[in-house]
Amino acid sequence: MATAAATPQDQAIRGNTRFFTIMAFVMSFIIVAGFSIHLAFGRSTFDVPWPYHVHGVIFMSWLGIYCGQHLTASSGNWALHAKFGKLAYLWVPLMVIFGTVIMFTVARRTGGPFFFHVSEFLWSNTMLVWLFGGLTFWALQRRRYTGWHRRLMLCGMAILTGPGLGRLLPLPLMIPNSWLITTLATMIFPVIGMIADKRSQGRVHPAYWWGLGLYVGVFAVSMLIAFSPFGIAVTEQVIAGTPGAERPMEAFLPPGFSM
Repeated sequence: MATAAATPQDQAIRGNTRFFTIMAFVMSFIIVAGFSIHLAFGRSTFDVPWPYHVHGVIFMSWLGIYCGQHLTASSGNWALHAKFGKLAYLWVPLMVIFGTVIMFTVARRTGGPFFFHVSEFLWSNTMLVWLFGGLTFWALQRRRYTGWHRRLMLCGMAILTGPGLGRLLPLPLMIPNSWLITTLATMIFPVIGMIADKRSQGRVHPAYWWGLGLYVGVFAVSMLIAFSPFGIAVTEQVIAGTPGAERPMEAFLPPGFSM
């Protein structure tokens, strides 16, 4: 359907990169800011098991690859842009693999952040990191169709802003809807893209409808699974006999907690 929906505009001039470059840096800044602020306030530490470090290096490196793609497009250096694209083919599977590993590691080590339900943290995070991989690979496959390529990349990148936004929002005050609010906040970026399309072209490119539609759909399914008897049972099996099983399954405020 995506191929049938492609228009000559998608294959036309490789211009109008400013908006997508700005969005790339805004989303990357939010991610870096969220982690940096938590580190500065002592809420995060480098004294964690090795999967955290591998995960951090791989995902932070992606920010460089993603921004590099947009900078080379803005400068018209399409040869270097293509090299970043080839690197992305290697990097995205690494992100999906270690993104999944870190979800299980965190669930078993701590049960996830206390303001999230353990099962929604495990199921929804894992399914969304796989969706990121799917959308980004789709975008790479559509690289000859600039309209699809840029917008699908933006939709995929929006998913990754969740951990950054989650560290900037007062999520303990949003229990029991902290995860829902965080996810909805990340969807703002595709919506901004839709508004920009409507203002500049008079229509919303179908890539946004597909990208955001899949995001909403996968998120909804992940939540249904997470809170189903099957999802809860799987989560309990994953964390059984680990420190993660010692905290309540539901989101909660630790005794004596203060912002």
